Amino acid sequence: MKKLRWGLLSTARINRVLLPPLRASTRNELTAVASRDLGRAEAYAQERDIPRVFGSYEAMLADPDVDVIYNPLPNSMHTEWTIKAAQAGKHVLCEKPFAGTVEEVDAMTDAAKKAGVVVMEAFMYRHHPQTLKVKEMIQNGAIGRLQVIHGSFTFMISDENDVRLNSSLGGGSIWDIGCYPISYARLIAGAEPVEVFGWQITGAKSGVDETFAGQLRFPNNVYAQFDCGFRTPFRAHIELAGTEGSLTITRPFQPWLNEQMVLINGDKKEVVTTPGEDLYLGEVENMADAILDGKPIRMSLTDSRNNVATIQALLRSAKENKPITM
Repeated sequence: MKKLRWGLLSTARINRVLLPPLRASTRNELTAVASRDLGRAEAYAQERDIPRVFGSYEAMLADPDVDVIYNPLPNSMHTEWTIKAAQAGKHVLCEKPFAGTVEEVDAMTDAAKKAGVVVMEAFMYRHHPQTLKVKEMIQNGAIGRLQVIHGSFTFMISDENDVRLNSSLGGGSIWDIGCYPISYARLIAGAEPVEVFGWQITGAKSGVDETFAGQLRFPNNVYAQFDCGFRTPFRAHIELAGTEGSLTITRPFQPWLNEQMVLINGDKKEVVTTPGEDLYLGEVENMADAILDGKPIRMSLTDSRNNVATIQALLRSAKENKPITM
């Protein structure tokens, strides 16, 4: 069986979550890391036992012994380097948010198609057994007909120089964490919103949305509400309400092992446990399935495009203070 050889595009902190699943997988292996600073790449590789190092991103993309690129660069650099990697014949797992505009997504999609490579957004929760179980339960009528989706994702940023507060690097709470409840609502609704409305609190210094709240109206009278932000203590949850009950997911975006959900149906309350797995293993194995076996990716480029389009519409709504029809 061929093993896919992975290269890390930079020494970004988030790389740490991908190291265990890559090393646990039988079809993937971590081969290389690249940095614009060769010394930094060498120190990073030595500490983490990575065989090969490159002193530039371009050098790693040019190497025929690297099959898959993990792109964890700042948001504003996702499009450029995903396209360059695809053009170099590399498959790409690109961190969320995939891009900042639908035009960028289209350019990335076009590059992937022309090169015949697999490109996927790294929405890790989409692959986790808990998420798959929630989707199955809703489809099977566990709460009756779905009516309302509530979601939140917040945490405090204390460092005012944090990259997520930098507008030139694609910062903002809706791009960084609001993308999760938006993506989750779209997945569970099984449709795209037909209308959205958003409100934001913009940082006086940062110029980006530091708090965002929004509403999405889906077909068949399904509504979603969410909030996200960098100025509220950690909160992350999803509640799904239907005609016969509700399902509350307390760790929807970062589930691990033996996560519990609460299903309420009439007077009956049930705790549902899913065995789970390493949060990031699913996306790594899904890439291998797609590249080696020709199976579909779970997070399609169309799905990514629609999430970006929804975020763009919500930001426009907040700016213009009016609902936006999709």
